[in-house]
Amino acid sequence: MASTRTSERGRALDERAPLRVRLAPPLRVTSGLKARPGRDALRNLERRAQDTRPHRRQCGPNRFTTRRDQVVSGRLAGKVCVVTGAAGGIGAASASLFASEGARVVGVDLLEHSVGQLSLQADVANEQSVAGLYRRAREELGRVDVLFNNAGISPPEDASVLDTSLEAWERVQTVNLRSVFLCCKHGIPHLLDAGGGSVINTASFVALLGAATSQISYTASKGGVLALSRELGVEFARRGVRVNALCPGPVDTPLLRELFAQDPAQSARRLVHVPMGRFARAEEIAQAALFLASDDSSYVNATAFVVDGGITGAYTTP
Repeated sequence: MASTRTSERGRALDERAPLRVRLAPPLRVTSGLKARPGRDALRNLERRAQDTRPHRRQCGPNRFTTRRDQVVSGRLAGKVCVVTGAAGGIGAASASLFASEGARVVGVDLLEHSVGQLSLQADVANEQSVAGLYRRAREELGRVDVLFNNAGISPPEDASVLDTSLEAWERVQTVNLRSVFLCCKHGIPHLLDAGGGSVINTASFVALLGAATSQISYTASKGGVLALSRELGVEFARRGVRVNALCPGPVDTPLLRELFAQDPAQSARRLVHVPMGRFARAEEIAQAALFLASDDSSYVNATAFVVDGGITGAYTTP
């Protein structure tokens, strides 16, 4: 059985309440402003603007209220988001951010965890497990709107094609590519039933660039995720489902830290190619996932959505 590896355990996420905002009445300038039209009209407008300006109160994370206390939801309000690989790294950061934006999150990981409103332990490389987790999400939360297929591994046994065993090759392909196929196969029908939605498949910048520091199966698996996402994005575009491949650069996650812990020179060799001079934080990649999950990206489809600090755009670095 293939397994995802992570050195962090997910923590419970509190479901966030929606944002609150007062919808201001429209400003009107009437013909009654006659005496000193320039000064009086301006003062009137300024006074009205001050009255409608929201004022913050302590009412929980990512919330604010105004005088009329009308509620405006977050960017994912009302959406059910299924996040795989949720127990650590990008998955945990994204699950937390999605919840703070009003989503009901289903956290999925091979490890026991407590991420999301509904926390499921499942092997996403197993078809029965995948079909079952989406049924469970639908039964308990009523719908599925967003798939964030993020589970993956990068074992040290995956290296040059000359040194990587067939077993290591197949294990990486099973977790990184087969799981995405299965999650799309069994998840997209639920999105179609809901009238549409967004699929985000975690690929990598290595799907776009070659590397002399090879991880041959990982690179090939992410190239497969990129091609699969593009194909599905085109296939389902007119049925309301968008599919994009999120392509992060190197991210400071437990997976990467474990990979470089024994050999700092490996980290330095990669870092020199990053124009920004550092690896990404998981929270920064989560922000990109939030954009793709939300309606803000309603015309973004079938793309390789690159968040790599400029690596793919650089010839030399500062």
